[in-house]
Parts: sequence; structure tokens; C-alpha cells
Amino acid sequence: MSKTTTETLQYRFDGPEDAPILVIGPSLGTSWHMWDRQIPELSQHWRVFRYDLPGHGGAPAHPATAVGDLADRLLATLDGLGVQRFGYAGCSIGGAIGADLALRHPHRVASLALVAASPRFGSADEFRQRGVIVRTNGLEPMARTAPERWFTPGFAAAQPAIVEWAVQMVRTTDPGCYIAACEALAAFDIRTELGRIGVPTLVLVGAEDQVTGPAEARTLVAGIPDARLALVPGASHLAPVEQPAAVSDLLLMHFSTSWQDTIAAIPAPPVAPALSAPVMPVAEIAPAAVRPDAGAAGGGEAYANAMKVRREVLGDAHVDSVNASADAFTEDFEELVTRYAWGEIWTREGLDRRTRSCVTLTALVASGRMEGLAAHTRAALRNGLTPAEIKEVLLQTAVYCGIPAAGAAFAIARSVIQEETTPPA
Repeated sequence: MSKTTTETLQYRFDGPEDAPILVIGPSLGTSWHMWDRQIPELSQHWRVFRYDLPGHGGAPAHPATAVGDLADRLLATLDGLGVQRFGYAGCSIGGAIGADLALRHPHRVASLALVAASPRFGSADEFRQRGVIVRTNGLEPMARTAPERWFTPGFAAAQPAIVEWAVQMVRTTDPGCYIAACEALAAFDIRTELGRIGVPTLVLVGAEDQVTGPAEARTLVAGIPDARLALVPGASHLAPVEQPAAVSDLLLMHFSTSWQDTIAAIPAPPVAPALSAPVMPVAEIAPAAVRPDAGAAGGGEAYANAMKVRREVLGDAHVDSVNASADAFTEDFEELVTRYAWGEIWTREGLDRRTRSCVTLTALVASGRMEGLAAHTRAALRNGLTPAEIKEVLLQTAVYCGIPAAGAAFAIARSVIQEETTPPA
């Protein structure tokens, strides 16, 4: 079979062939089966299309490192099936894909539901570190800690079979695709674009979600013009698994009453969902502030792209620290570094980031600039170098830069590697 320009996704359909299409997207580390308990209700009204992320649920392992790439693959899959207009509900990264579709392809999305989603998922640093941990230790650390991220303690204790099922979903995911999805979430940030989402949107979140909780949900509702918030009691991050009936009722009500399409004349349920959590209008939520980068006075798209690369390589925490310490005396120097080191050199196509990290580590050791070695060891891990590869780079410097310099570098790098690759307890 010939390879197309855009990869397609593994999918399945449920429901009547002549019904409007409702697309449902999974979260990181799960498969389409996370929505199994919603299908009996939803498939009575819609032709439900579920898909798997690359390398998840046995899908082909073709990594995608951007949410937009995943959205493009989904559209390529739907285009191949002749699907043009659809409703969309997605959980976590599945929600990010839905938001991206609503921003870049608004004519395709009839109505939107964002479940356990956020305009920015935590910090880029934590997702890149998660990728480092998986690259070093495999998926077992993520599998072992999934239940505490996904479920309330009471549910996890009462439902051991579901917990084990969730753990196995993570264990059977392709590590490279998981790492790529972490990179996609690290780069995802639509805080300044929420006002352009023009379709009716339900923002649904578990009241006890510690990953993308009510605060993140309220930021979405504050920014999206036609958005409503639903808090689901007794649920954490995977609310569709933990409180299936409540989530099914909320989705049924939302898509039955807010579908922007004349063909979707679906009668609303005769009785509103029996749910103690209110569905609150957008006007009740205050908007969240968005922090600009220091040094942005220099302005321009080129500078913004350079700062983006600097953050991707060195991490938000490091760059934020540098920005916070900049003053009138040093800010021009920091702008110079951003523009030329990160905008001119690190963005060149001649070498990939892994190779540039090798060169940078070697240069720091050779020049004796150990003060920068810790930050660039972290950067090397984020750029895909393994601890074993970093060791080889430093062994090489011992021959050409001297034993004392390499010894100091080993001490610094060992400390950073232990910190960055130790799985969560």
C-alpha cells in the first residue's frame, strides 16, 4: 500500500449509519475503550467515531510531536471516509485536538465538548521530563502512577479490575509515541486564542481532578465565547470511566441542544441530567491573565520563535528564572542571546537538536564553563539523548579536553541525570 503524505488513525464506528457523526477522542495512555460506557447512550443518537492515538491500543506507531499533527491525521482519516461535518468530544490530549480543530477548521466542527482539558497542560518542563523518564525507564513508571492521576482514591480502592485495565493500557502503549505525545502537550498553548473558538462548547471536568482540574476548566470557559462548565462530583481525570452515567447525560444534553447544523435535529432528552453539579454560564467566570515573556519588547515573530526554541530546549523553569533576574543592565544581553543563539543557530537545519546538544556539552567542558553544564545536560535529555549517550560524550571529552574537566562534568551530569530520570515515587 502506498504511503500518503498525512498518516491516518486507527478508528471504529458505532451507531446508525445515517446519523450525524460524533467524533470522540481519548486521553494520553488510553485507547478508545475509555469511552466504552458512553457508547450505548450516545450511539442511539449519533454515528459515533472513536479513534486511537498513534501507538495506543495497538495502533501503528507513527509518532506525532504536535497536537496540530494529530488533528491533521484525524481530518485525513475523516476525509477518507467522506465525513465533513461532525461534533467532537475529547478527553485531555483528545480535548486539545478538538480545540485545535475548532481553531483551525471551524467549518468542520458542529459542537465541541472538552473533557479534562486545559488551554495549557501544566508546564512544558514536566511533560518533557516525563518523556525523559520514559526514554530512560520505559513506561512502567507511568503505568504504575496512572491510577492516582486518573481516579479518586475511593474509586481506585473499590474497582481494582478497572485500575488494572487502566495500567495495562499504559503498559501496552508504544514508548516512542507516548514520548512524542508528551512533546505535543509540552508545546500546546492556546491561552491567547480561546476567543476564536466559535462553536458551542461544553467544558466538563471531574471535581476532584488533580491533573487538569476546575481551575483549568474555568480558564477555558472564561476565554471561549459560547462555553458552559459542568463539574462532575466524585470524579478525577478520567471522569468518563469513573462517573460514566453523569458524563453520558451531560454529553447527550450538550450535543442534543447545541449542534450548529440543520441536519442534526435531534430531540433533547425529556428530563435534564440528575447531577448535583451546576452547569454555569461563561459570564460567571473571570478571565485568567497570560504572562508575557520578558524581553519581548524587542518584539517580532522571529524573536517569539527564538524564545519558543529556548524554552523547548532549556525548559520554562530555567528561562523564567533568567527572565526574572534580568534588569535594565542585562536585558539587552539576554535579548541578544535569545535572538542569535536560539533564533539563528539552534534553529538551523544543518544539525538536529540531539547533535547540537552533543556539541554544546563538549564545548562547555572544553571551555571550562561548568556553570552552564547542568542546564544543558537537562536540555540534552529533553532533546532525546539517553544517559548512556551523555556518558559517551563526556568520555570523549576526557581524551580531548582533559581528565580534570571531564571529571567535573561527570559529577554535574550525574546529579542532573539522577534528578531528571528518577521515576515519581
